[in-house]
Amino acid sequence: MARLLQALALALLLLADTRASVAASPPKPVVVSSKLSSESAMLGHMIRLLLEDRGIPTLDRMTLGATPVVRKALLAGEIDLYVEYTGNAGYFFNRPNDPAWKDLQLGYELGSKLDLAANHIVWLAPARASNAWALAVRRDLATRHRLVTMSDFARWVREGADVKLACSAEFANGGTLRSLEKTYSFHLEPRQKVMLAGGETAATIGAAAARTNGINTAMVYGTDGGIVAADLVLLEDDRKDQPVYAPVPIVRESVLQARPEIADIVRPLMESFTRESLQALNARVQIDGESGEEVAGDYLRSKGFIGPARSR
Repeated sequence: MARLLQALALALLLLADTRASVAASPPKPVVVSSKLSSESAMLGHMIRLLLEDRGIPTLDRMTLGATPVVRKALLAGEIDLYVEYTGNAGYFFNRPNDPAWKDLQLGYELGSKLDLAANHIVWLAPARASNAWALAVRRDLATRHRLVTMSDFARWVREGADVKLACSAEFANGGTLRSLEKTYSFHLEPRQKVMLAGGETAATIGAAAARTNGINTAMVYGTDGGIVAADLVLLEDDRKDQPVYAPVPIVRESVLQARPEIADIVRPLMESFTRESLQALNARVQIDGESGEEVAGDYLRSKGFIGPARSR
């Protein structure tokens, strides 16, 4: 009996030591990542800094790669959280023509449902803005011809305006421009399209601003930082031709179960954004050359999401 009691006491002691060791081990950091774009990285830094400020340790894996690379890493559990765009779910789940993607709320709800069921990925609160492809025209022309929407632009083209668009070959030939032309009943002749090598929106915006070869209209993304800096007017997609690409943080379900407070921490940040505020923030990175992490910290402090910077 004495030996049995001794063995039992030893077992209890070992169990207590094991529990103490587990309790004393540091919490596993949340691995926050991003795509290669400056906006994706900037938003990723905001989330990472916000989590750190709330006492949640993180690991920085920003600018990991293009969408397929980051997506694969999330599904494999190599990263825990990154900012995706709602419209991409159409391609993730082979449903690119579903009309839900053209509405921010419907697209968010459908993508969230599909990703959770198939991959145990949770979509957190989205920003109320879209980074979809769009057209922007010089402000002087927009003012003179009352160009606010794509319907206005189509009317301008049909009136015989001397429109000259700078865009990528993908935009011109991959279906986006043709879709806009069909939805809004206009047509641009080959002479009215200048396809720039590389097709980066910085180049198309710059060409429209500089009036290079008569260019007055640019292919852009909705939250491009260069739009305002170049004094262009973004045309509203008033007939919802293009899918909505709203920034949305997505996180592995197991990570959120371990840290359920993440959802409430991130929500006010994402809800604070508008298209205009994202354009202004992107301009600081894309035009002024500031680092995404610096801009992220400044924004969080300006909104009171984190305290003032501490001197070292």
